[in-house]
Amino acid sequence: MPLHLIKLAVGCDSVKDLQDWVRERMRQAKAQGLPRRHIHITRMTPKRDEELLGGGSLYWVIKGQISARERLVGIEPFRDKAGIGRCRIVMEPKVVPVTPRPMRAFQGWRYLAANDAPPDLGKSGKGLAAMPEPMRRELRELGLL
Repeated sequence: MPLHLIKLAVGCDSVKDLQDWVRERMRQAKAQGLPRRHIHITRMTPKRDEELLGGGSLYWVIKGQISARERLVGIEPFRDKAGIGRCRIVMEPKVVPVTPRPMRAFQGWRYLAANDAPPDLGKSGKGLAAMPEPMRRELRELGLL
């Protein structure tokens, strides 16, 4: 069973914001002749990389809810110009909305077991996936989803 990561999407207000941001980064990478991969740099390197890269995803928390995921394709430890150890978390540049689930704020990233990960939104039925994100968020807060 794959292992996942979970991280706050700081500055994103919606899944669409995250999708737009990733799309823009891929456009810039293409224009510069760089590989089209979404990279997030973090301070700590996950130690369970084999489990993560065996089908894991990075789940994004947006405005207090686990809202989307991107499939993990690489974990690349490195040292920055100041000699500080960092890590590139490399993801497939495809944001997949998931069934929203409340999540409190935290620092850094956390591991997320496969059985605790929310299902993709498309698997929850077409009606829910077609619903505007603010409406899904409000219904979730009211306990109706």
